[in-house]
Amino acid sequence: MLIAGVLAVLLAVAGAVAWSTGSDRNTSTPDATTDDSARPGGGPASPAPSGTVTTDVPQPPPIADPLAFGRAAAVMLWTFDARAASRAQQLAGMRTWMTSETKYADWDSVQAQVPDPLLWSRLKDNAQHATAITREAHFPSAFKQALAENPSALTEAYIYAVTVTGTQQLAWTGGGGVEERQVTLAVQCRPGTDCRLVAIAPTVAP
Repeated sequence: MLIAGVLAVLLAVAGAVAWSTGSDRNTSTPDATTDDSARPGGGPASPAPSGTVTTDVPQPPPIADPLAFGRAAAVMLWTFDARAASRAQQLAGMRTWMTSETKYADWDSVQAQVPDPLLWSRLKDNAQHATAITREAHFPSAFKQALAENPSALTEAYIYAVTVTGTQQLAWTGGGGVEERQVTLAVQCRPGTDCRLVAIAPTVAP
């Protein structure tokens, strides 16, 4: 409950950027990462729900560092191809990135990043797809302050707040463009295990 309370405060302060909204705020020192290097394949994944359909969303990478995993997760969230994947396939792939610890997982905040069925069908009609590149990832100041005030809070759930900035390259029939992106994620990285996604800020609650 303590770590959940800390997250509720710090994530509410940090804020988040949804699927179709951009931000022009850049922070920290740039550290360019392409979409290929930010989302390596392979590695164990959380158990997929029964009846999961085939998906082209990459599997979560075997990463134990919260900042590196946050960058990979941001690329996953900002990348889609409505030409080749259904909305159900997109969601099924995203679900494999979630922590298996249900008392912490906030799947609703993650699936909310995917357009509703009607909008997805329009994206498909327009052959819309997107790739992403991350620039950097950092721990928000509110998270670092919360840990400084209570260092032991992290050791219950090992959930970190990670803010990622980058760009999303969008393309559709007859057009395209680039948008700035920023998102704050809750990432769980228990010692000796690969990181998994918990939530997108600011929806984690005590």
